Amino acid sequence: ALPSSTSKGESRIVPMLKPGANVVTTRAHVHYIVTEYGIANLYGKNLRQRAKALIEIAHPDHREKLEREALERFKIL
Repeated sequence: ALPSSTSKGESRIVPMLKPGANVVTTRAHVHYIVTEYGIANLYGKNLRQRAKALIEIAHPDHREKLEREALERFKIL
């Protein structure tokens, strides 16, 4: 579980990790992500489906930007 935004109002759900970011858990090990906007079940989903599920639980102020970035990356969402 995590808040959808930082205390500075930045989205915690991002399209890509920053270069050099440490990864503790692989995406294959993460089944659920919970924010104050809902629960995303990521188990067994491909990258497009995971992106869509995560956008749905992002802060509403950030969803449009995340959708545009997903569209650019995956060509469809």
